[in-house]
Amino acid sequence: QVQIVESGGGLVQPGGSLRLSCAASGTIISIYAMGWYRQAPGKQRELVATITSEGYSNYADSVRGRFTISRDNDKNTVYLQMNSLKREDTDVYYCKAEGVVTTTNAMIYDYWGQGTQVTVSS
Repeated sequence: QVQIVESGGGLVQPGGSLRLSCAASGTIISIYAMGWYRQAPGKQRELVATITSEGYSNYADSVRGRFTISRDNDKNTVYLQMNSLKREDTDVYYCKAEGVVTTTNAMIYDYWGQGTQVTVSS
């Protein structure tokens, strides 16, 4: 009953910018936090940035100062503005909605999107 859809990935040159978007939809009452994670083949998924419904954000050291996360609570949407991209930012980026309360489920769950590829290459 909850869908997570990411968009905005693609190919960009080193030093360029991309903006990722993630929209959560369904029978949602509230979402505690939304965030972005990334994963390379054969590696563990790692945190990129998260933001709570109150606007508190957290960043991985590797992206702090280059990436900015923002959120529209009314639209259940989170954005990731990625600037000064580096080749090592190449990964599949996943959106996560944490602590989702819905009208149809008494339990609180986390939900993941299907991922969007970001490739930084010249």
